[in-house]
Amino acid sequence: MLFTDWQKELQPLIDTYKDKKHPLHFQNSYQLVIMVILAAQDSDANINIICKPFFKIYPDFQSLSKMTFTDLVLYFSSVKNYANKIKWILDTASALKDKPIPKRLDELVKLKGIGRKSANVILRETHQKPEGIIVDLHVLRVVSRFGLTPEYKDANKIEKILMKRLPYAMWNDIGMAFSFLGRTICRPTNPKCISCPIYKDCAYFKNISNL
Repeated sequence: MLFTDWQKELQPLIDTYKDKKHPLHFQNSYQLVIMVILAAQDSDANINIICKPFFKIYPDFQSLSKMTFTDLVLYFSSVKNYANKIKWILDTASALKDKPIPKRLDELVKLKGIGRKSANVILRETHQKPEGIIVDLHVLRVVSRFGLTPEYKDANKIEKILMKRLPYAMWNDIGMAFSFLGRTICRPTNPKCISCPIYKDCAYFKNISNL
């Protein structure tokens, strides 16, 4: 492991991305919940496109709770795993039609289609206190390349490791910073290492530099 002072080493990464808007183009917390359910294993760009007309017809959980599976297929048939996601959305709409969206992770993960990653995104984007660290596929790749964690594919396991190693003050921003880095620079193939704000401390870069 190359990192010694987590706050110091990773701060340039947070500074680079902390003001960058989330790639899902939501306007309120209702839209955010729907979009994070749909975005699992699909692209944010696709979800942004298909949700724009959807939200014009269904602006809140109250209106959505009155709809059926068939009503929503018209909008979401191009989404990966759409059948299950529509069921989850309808279940969530029924649960929240006359209630506020939860502001705690343990309550959010009780909603269908909301796991820890999605719950952490919702907490961050609705300006709640962090209870974990966002870990998506990009984060899994980035943190193992840096040498912060082993190369696991289990997001929950990686999140637990990061929560132990990183100070709480970093939790809110570091997950999305890792994710943005993975989307733009630390790509699966041909990563643009020299463009990374902390490449000099990266185990992956040191390894390929010594080849």
